[in-house]
Amino acid sequence: MIKNDARLQSQVCDTQLIVVRSSEAFDDLRVGGAPAVPMPPGTQDPKADSKYTVDDAFAGGTVMGKRYVAANGAEVLVTNAGKGSLSVGTTPMKIKEAKPLPASD
Repeated sequence: MIKNDARLQSQVCDTQLIVVRSSEAFDDLRVGGAPAVPMPPGTQDPKADSKYTVDDAFAGGTVMGKRYVAANGAEVLVTNAGKGSLSVGTTPMKIKEAKPLPASD
């Protein structure tokens, strides 16, 4: 299982992310249709050796600084944007909407 605070990256684009709230579903976390992989220390680029390409069905892109949530409440924070969109299996993740602050009286 992927743990909270794990740093992951895409094998098909520049997307990098941090797991904020993990779940067992994240064992199938994908970026651009390809499995997300742990970020190794150093400058190794997983795209260089990747057999994957961005799947057209998951090419919506990610937005840096936004949190994405899965249907079960699992959450990631995008630290570097890329062309591939986030999904758990084939289920797309959605941008977490900001909750309105209460009105001050």
